[in-house]
Parts: sequence; structure tokens; C-alpha cells
Amino acid sequence: MRIAAVLLLVLLMPQSVSAQAAADKPASQAAPAPQTPATPPPAGGSAGASGTQTPPAAAPVEPLEPQGYTYNPEGRRDPFVSLVRRGTEVAASSSGERPSGIPGMTAAEVVLKGIVKTPQGWMAMLQGTDAKTYLVRAGDRMLDGTIRTITADTMVIVQKVNDPLSLQTTREVRKVLRETEEANK
Repeated sequence: MRIAAVLLLVLLMPQSVSAQAAADKPASQAAPAPQTPATPPPAGGSAGASGTQTPPAAAPVEPLEPQGYTYNPEGRRDPFVSLVRRGTEVAASSSGERPSGIPGMTAAEVVLKGIVKTPQGWMAMLQGTDAKTYLVRAGDRMLDGTIRTITADTMVIVQKVNDPLSLQTTREVRKVLRETEEANK
């Protein structure tokens, strides 16, 4: 709305200035009103049949382009970044697709199938929802948490709690490799 008003003023201003200048001159000095030719004259003006020059056409006024806004935080928090989702690096696209493999699976979706001892430490074999088996180490990320520790018979996942009313932000999920005989009785 504001841009339209500015454009209207810019377009009307040359006409009102020339009309005011013509009114200030005496009638004998006032130039006749220019007539609009069917074809635009060349840029430098042209001499008509009577030898008088017609004034060059006014240059077209280009519309003002809206200026983009950039935010320079300079050590401050960006107000356009959500505080609720800050710090979660879930690589999901806008269509809601999950990443492939273990980074795209939650703690509830994986099943602990085995644990392997390596010279670098323990590794867990997890079966995902895609019926594939994955080898993971402590520190590997999942969709809703991180694998904290792996021992000879358990794996502990620190899961992020996504409940805004909960005071806890994380909880531990334990995946046990084998159930003991006492637990089955």
C-alpha cells in the first residue's frame, strides 16, 4: 500500500511541477502543451516538420524493490530460532522423512540381538525396523537419543523426553541381551 502511494506521487510529481512552472510564466512565454506522439521519439528528441523540438519522453519509473532483512546476532540469541527444538540435530526433511539406518530409528524400534567384544570396546548388534542388523558403539546417535554404554549383556540409551510438562528432559532405556532364568519364573 505504501509502495503504491509512493509510486503514485512519483508519477504525478513531474506533471504537477511542469504545470506549476507553466503557471508561473507569463502567457506569452508559456510553451504549448506537448502532444503525445503515436511512436515514442528518439532518446535525444527530434525536430518536427515545423523545426521545433519535442521534449524527450520521461524515463519510466522503476518500481521500488522491497529490501530483504538480514539478522546479525552479534552474540545474541536468534529470535527466529525455536527454543523448543534448539539443540536437536535430527536430520529430517520438511516432508517428515527420517534418515536411513540407526540415526532414523527410536529406542523403542530397535531390538538388541547381540554384543561383540572388540579391542576398542564393546559393540552392539541391533536389528531395526527394516529387518537389517546394525553394529553400534557407545556414543552413536539415534533419532531420539544417544547410546551411552554397552556392557557384556546390556546396552543403555539416553533417550530425550519430548513431553513439555515433564521436569525430566532425558531418561535411560536399558536393552538386555538375555533374560535370566530367575526373571522367567
